[in-house]
Amino acid sequence: MSKIKKAVALKYDKDKDSAPKVKAKGKGETAKNIIKIAQEYNLPIKKDEDLVELLSKVEIDKDIPENLYKAVAEVFSFVYKITKKE
Repeated sequence: MSKIKKAVALKYDKDKDSAPKVKAKGKGETAKNIIKIAQEYNLPIKKDEDLVELLSKVEIDKDIPENLYKAVAEVFSFVYKITKKE
């Protein structure tokens, strides 16, 4: 596995949330743990260092800012395509 610098976990419940929320974030060992937990639960992982950098500035349990909607929508589209195939 390549060196992990940062990781961010997102959650979106279309019935409850007005926008996706940052549920976990971290760097170093924390990032490795976020990815490990995602793998244990078979959650899709998308590598996008630029987006992670921007999302890491958002506080946990806060909605992502509107200027990141398009980028995050692309991530959720990726996740939908991956999970639809399985």
